[in-house]
Parts: sequence; C-alpha cells; structure tokens
Amino acid sequence: MTSTLSIAVIGAGYWGPNLARNFRSSEHWDLAAICDLDRARAEKLATSLGGIPVVTDLADVLADSSIDAVAIATPARTHHPIAMAALRAGKHVVVEKPLADSRELGEAMVREADERGLVLMADHTYCYTPAALRIRELVEAGELGDILFIDSVRINLGLIQPDVDVFWDLAPHDLSIMDFVLPGGLQTASVAAQGADPLGAGKACIGYLSMPLANGGVAHVHVNWLSPTKIRQVVIGGSRRTLVWDDLNPQQRLSVYDRGVDLAQQSATDRTAATVSYRLGDTWSPALPEREALSAMAAEFAASITEGRPARTDGRAGLRVLSALEAARGSLAQNGAPFAVTASPN
Repeated sequence: MTSTLSIAVIGAGYWGPNLARNFRSSEHWDLAAICDLDRARAEKLATSLGGIPVVTDLADVLADSSIDAVAIATPARTHHPIAMAALRAGKHVVVEKPLADSRELGEAMVREADERGLVLMADHTYCYTPAALRIRELVEAGELGDILFIDSVRINLGLIQPDVDVFWDLAPHDLSIMDFVLPGGLQTASVAAQGADPLGAGKACIGYLSMPLANGGVAHVHVNWLSPTKIRQVVIGGSRRTLVWDDLNPQQRLSVYDRGVDLAQQSATDRTAATVSYRLGDTWSPALPEREALSAMAAEFAASITEGRPARTDGRAGLRVLSALEAARGSLAQNGAPFAVTASPN
C-alpha cells in the first residue's frame, strides 16, 4: 500500500478511544474525524490525539467524499442503522462486536456490503492478538491433531450492561476466537445455554454455553460479570496435544502440552473394549511478539480494502458468531434445551 486511507470513528465512549488511537497511529490510515452526539466527549478524545476534527452529525461524515471508511463503536442496537447508512454512502465499515443485535440485521449488512462491493469487517479484536494468530497456525499445521474439546472462561467483576446480557457482552470474544482458529470457522449444529440472574438485574449475569463440534468434540464457554477474580483462559484439547491460552499471563500466554489419553482398541469386533494409556510428554511455550491487537486489526482492514478481498474477520465471521448467540437466546427461552443454529449464508 503506497497511500493512506481516510477513516472516521463513530462513537467516543468506551471502545471508540481505543479504535481512534490505533487508527491515528497506523501508517495505513488518516484519522479524519471523531463523530459523537456528545461534543464535549468527542472533543476530549480528539484533543488527546493531537487535534482531530469533531463532528456531531453522522450525515456530515457520510457526505464527506474524502472519507473512505468508518469504524463503528456505538451500542449494539445502533450498529445496523449506522452501518447500513455508511455502506449506502459508499464507505467501507468495521464494526465492534457484536456485528449487530440480531442475525437478521447482520445478514442485511452483509448483503448490502456484497452488493456494493464494499468491505464489512467485524472487530473481533482477540483474533488479532499474537496468541490467537499462533494458535490458528498450530491448528492448521495439525500440531494439536483433531480438536476434541474447547473450554473457554471469561469471568471478572464487570460492568452490568444496560442493553445486553452477559452472553451478548462477553461471549462474542470466545465465539469469535473459536471461529478464527477452527478450520472452516465455528460450525455447530446447536447451542445449549444456561443463565442466572441472582442479582435481579433483569438479565443473565452468569452464563454457560455448550456446543457440539465435529468428530464428537464439544465446546464450552463460561461467562460471568460477578466473579471477584478475573480469568481469561482458553483450553483447546486435541488428539495429539493440548494448548492453554492464559491471556493474563504475559510471561507465558501460550502453553502446549504433549499430554493426553490414548485408547487402544482390543478387538476389531468389540469397539467398546479399549485399553486406556496416558501420554506424558514435554510442555513448551511458543515465543510471541508483543503487539497491540487493534493495530493489527487496523492494518488488516486497510489491506482488505486495497487488495479487494474479505477481511480475516469479515461480515460472515460476524454472522457465525451472531448465529451462536441467537441460538443461545433461543435455548435460554427453552430452559437450557439445545437450540438449532441457523446456517450462515456462504
């Protein structure tokens, strides 16, 4: 890429400042504007970045032909209308998680981008961490073997969101990681969800998701706003090796264990008879570069535009995550019974 692209960040609240800072420092982007209904909040952010133009009317951003793209960091319920308006104005779009607040609206966004030949990208931030990129490489290379299970835990004493439950707030991170590292993305037939609201907040504050994977494997996600301790951990168990990602351990974020269980069939006719043996091998930790994930995300957004290709976490990746979240919503309504996942369009 020989020239920079121009972008406006929509929303100067919780996540907008992180996006603005990374687009401001990116060699691929010129941060053209901060747009927020709260001018004082937008001006504070703009000043901290060296004096970025501030806009309070989205229409002004969309009417500016010099702006190539927008980054949306607003409440989930507003993602669809803002993204659709931006796409219709000819802007490429990156949207913070989740892509939309329903699968149907997410599909409309993907269709609109396809029809206009524009890039629609989901800001699945964790997918751009050095750890997630390394895990994807290890899985693709067959270092873990067949994936038997994924166990993901994301708990902390967190902010109870006013518009979404703990599933829609935290689980998109875990689901997007699974979608990113699994060959072919997150392909599951159903989701079983159990949630609890012990505070009487009117929404689930603690949640558990279970999903079947290929080859008889299973994925499990635990999310919690009420835990006094903070844990961000993903365990991926394979037929050859098991990997542990501890995101809060900067000295050893990834550990690969050459340990597991082997079953030796005793009889070709009696498949229920097997000898169990335990494999106890070495443990090693891959070296990882220290790099901010959002910086890599910004570079990928620019590359997908200039190269005319889908982003690694494109709108369809966002749809796969939305499909799992909507199935979780359906399962909660059926007291935790498995709820079928609607297949995403190709």
